Amino acid sequence: MTSKSKPTALVTGASSGMGKSIAERLIADGYLVYAAARNTDRMADLARLGAVPLRMDISKEADIVAAVAAITERSGGVDVLVNNAGYGLYGPVEEIGLDEARYQFEVNLFGAARLTQLLLPAMRAKGKGTIVNITSMGGKIYTVLGAWYHATKHALEGWSDSLRLELEPFGIRVVVVEPGLIETGFGAAASQGILERSGSGAYAGVSKSVAASMERSYGHGRGTDPKVIADVVGEAVRSRRPGTRYAAGKYAKMMIWVRKWLGDRAFDRLIKSQM
Repeated sequence: MTSKSKPTALVTGASSGMGKSIAERLIADGYLVYAAARNTDRMADLARLGAVPLRMDISKEADIVAAVAAITERSGGVDVLVNNAGYGLYGPVEEIGLDEARYQFEVNLFGAARLTQLLLPAMRAKGKGTIVNITSMGGKIYTVLGAWYHATKHALEGWSDSLRLELEPFGIRVVVVEPGLIETGFGAAASQGILERSGSGAYAGVSKSVAASMERSYGHGRGTDPKVIADVVGEAVRSRRPGTRYAAGKYAKMMIWVRKWLGDRAFDRLIKSQM
């Protein structure tokens, strides 16, 4: 049975943080929202608002295929895809195994790419659609011990730009959103991972310094409310001619500007000063 009375949207990583806020905003804007995450129990509040929770591990082909099949059966596809699922792998390149690095790419890039591939035919058939890729200011800058995380976000930026050109003739828009410092669990999870992986040994000093910097920067009301990013997504989706990218949230515009205009050495000094 299909449901096509409302425009439809799929939001990944919707169990918390930006993903949950984006789902809430799109529901308020009148969308039938499919909310995808590994833990559907954490999306019970979204279900009460009218969302359709989907269990999906973005790194698993079977989960992605099953989610798309469920959406296709009920709605025939989606009008809006928000690729939000992701996490941050931090630590010294020397000490992070390539299996971990590959998983970082599976979650932050390849999962979004596979989901996009499967949903595109229905969008092309309708001659319209919007794909919103949540990258990060980390897709334009870099930080100490963030090599693999930044690699995925830089890759998602470039992938999105090429995709935008590919899909424009079919009436499908591709928008990049680059959040800055947002109030989510990102910092705590990343700093804990650094200490567990490299709290001793050759990189212990820099690892403890970076972890402490993350603890200071994230949480405790120092970042931007995820609703700010949700509002950006909502406005971009509604716009007849959205921007190609939006930088939003604490430090995003400033850090991207500094990186672009002051050069590598000046940016290196800025990053090191925060440690």
